[in-house]
Amino acid sequence: MYSVILCGGSGTRLWPLSRKNFPKQFLKLYGDHSLVQETYLRVREIMPADKIFFATNKDNFYNVRDQIKELDKNFDNDQIIIEPAGRNTAPAITLAMKYLVEKKSANGDEPVIFLPADHYISNKDSFLRTLSEAGANVGANIGTIGITPTTPETGFGYIQKGDNNGAYFKATAFKEKPDLETAKKYLASGEYVWNAGIYIFNAKAFVSEIKQHSPEIYKFLNLNFEDFSAQFTDLPDISIDYAVSEKSNKVVIFESDFGWSDIGSFDSLAEIIKQEKKPKGNLLAIDAKNVFAHSTSNRFIAAIGIDNINIIESSDSILVQKHGHSEDVKKVVKYLKENNCKEINDSLIGYRPWGTYEILIDTPTYKVKKITVYPGAKLSLQAHYHRAEHWVVVKGVATVTNGDDIITLRENESTFIRSYTRHRLENPGKINLELIEVQTGNYMEEDDIIRFEDIYNR
Repeated sequence: MYSVILCGGSGTRLWPLSRKNFPKQFLKLYGDHSLVQETYLRVREIMPADKIFFATNKDNFYNVRDQIKELDKNFDNDQIIIEPAGRNTAPAITLAMKYLVEKKSANGDEPVIFLPADHYISNKDSFLRTLSEAGANVGANIGTIGITPTTPETGFGYIQKGDNNGAYFKATAFKEKPDLETAKKYLASGEYVWNAGIYIFNAKAFVSEIKQHSPEIYKFLNLNFEDFSAQFTDLPDISIDYAVSEKSNKVVIFESDFGWSDIGSFDSLAEIIKQEKKPKGNLLAIDAKNVFAHSTSNRFIAAIGIDNINIIESSDSILVQKHGHSEDVKKVVKYLKENNCKEINDSLIGYRPWGTYEILIDTPTYKVKKITVYPGAKLSLQAHYHRAEHWVVVKGVATVTNGDDIITLRENESTFIRSYTRHRLENPGKINLELIEVQTGNYMEEDDIIRFEDIYNR
């Protein structure tokens, strides 16, 4: 059995924590690991690490690589499948299945589990038992995991159950997110489960159903993997539910209840953190009820005379949201996109293939950053038109290219790089390199970079 963890989403409903360049699946929201790390660690308990793959976009390749290598230093980059463009789950799953069959010689009868990377699971043992039972019983069907509903949720899709053969139910209908009255009827009937977006099937069953129900995708399947990838943008933007599940008569439901949430809102995150008893914020509530505060920097937050409010503080933005208005966060994201606001992409902490940077001070004439470079990593060979830079090493050892000179800097040593000068920063050591960078000039944005060489092909 294989698994593919789908981790190319943007997580816009969790702005300002989730950003375009570092979406929610890579955040540590309630524990010591990010959501994608949690997903990997769970699945690793029921299958070898070399059978676990990831499907993501080019921008998130290094986020996946770096976070999984934190857990498994032997992780192979070939286990990351790059989606050439955003085309929803049906093309992404098709690409991943072709990769497993053509590049990894997966057997056409071997089940593959497709898991979103951003789910919360409170009962891991029940979850893994459900996956194992699904793998053993799915056969030539299209299997999906249905969650036994506990409340009349309006934020989830539903699946109607049909005949029960003992191991699974036949799926008879897929339902969109209902209004409250409809959700109450679904819950009372006992005939519906929440659609968790978790699928399990083998390559033969998948190709057969794609051929029958999604000819606009099937016509590309005769291409080899490289040509399929090259024409990926020609595939329809469609989910696996719309492309196959809602049309097929071979969908079966493995029902379970393992404390599942898709962490699709701050309301749901508040419930999870309450359950985990790991608040990320220092809240004082005076004459205030049902207030959830989440701070990335553990800042002190005082709430006075307010009820049913989420207060979310990141390094550069604050969101104050009334409970039940989670969908409206998308309106904020839309505004940021339309007005080309920098808060849409990164916070004051930026994540790069080589490490991270954190903006400590930002003024019109100077900027101060803390830069962290991973062991063995190096920045591009670059220059700047509008700024000079002062580098001071505070931890580790740096190899610095400064014009024609290549120098070694240790802790408490520094160098000055003039504008227009080619320069590069490398970490030759075995621990993270940390330095303080002071920029001076009349323009200090990230687009003032002239790259001459870059191992990350940016």
